[in-house]
Amino acid sequence: MAKSTGGSSKLLWLMILLVLLSTGAAAAAIYMVMSDRNGADEGNAQTQQLERKAPIFVKIDPFTVNLADDSYGSRLLYTGISLKVGNDETRAILTEHMPQVRSRLLMLFSGKQASELTSPEGKRRLGEEVIATLAEPLTEPQPPLEVQDVLFTEFIVQ
Repeated sequence: MAKSTGGSSKLLWLMILLVLLSTGAAAAAIYMVMSDRNGADEGNAQTQQLERKAPIFVKIDPFTVNLADDSYGSRLLYTGISLKVGNDETRAILTEHMPQVRSRLLMLFSGKQASELTSPEGKRRLGEEVIATLAEPLTEPQPPLEVQDVLFTEFIVQ
C-alpha cells in the first residue's frame, strides 16, 4: 500500500468544490428567474391599475309613477335608478338636464303595466327602453350620450 491517499484526497476536495460551485450557480439562476417573474408581475399589476378606470354613475332620485291600468285597477311603481355612463361629458349633460331626464322616464314608466315589470326579463327590457329613451338629444347640438347600463337600485310595484 503505497501513499495513494494524497491523490484521492485532492480528487475528493475537487469534487466537493465542483458540487459547491454548481449549487451556487443553480441558486443564483433560480434567484434571477424568480426576481424577473416578480418584477414582471409587478409591472403588469401597475399597468392594469393604470388602465383600470373607475366607473361613472349618475344617480336619479327615486320617484313614484302611476302605471297603466290593468285587470287589478290602478297600480304604482316606486323606483330608483342609477345610470352607468361612459364619460364625464355624458354625466354632465344628464345632470344639467335632469328635469328632462326624469320627465322622459316618468312618461316611459307610466305607459307600462305592472305585469310587464315584475319579471327579470321585463326589468331588462325596461332598462333597454330607458337607454333608447335617453338616446334622443336633450338639447341641440348635443354629442351622443354614452349610457352603458341602467341599474335599478329600488323597484317596488304595488
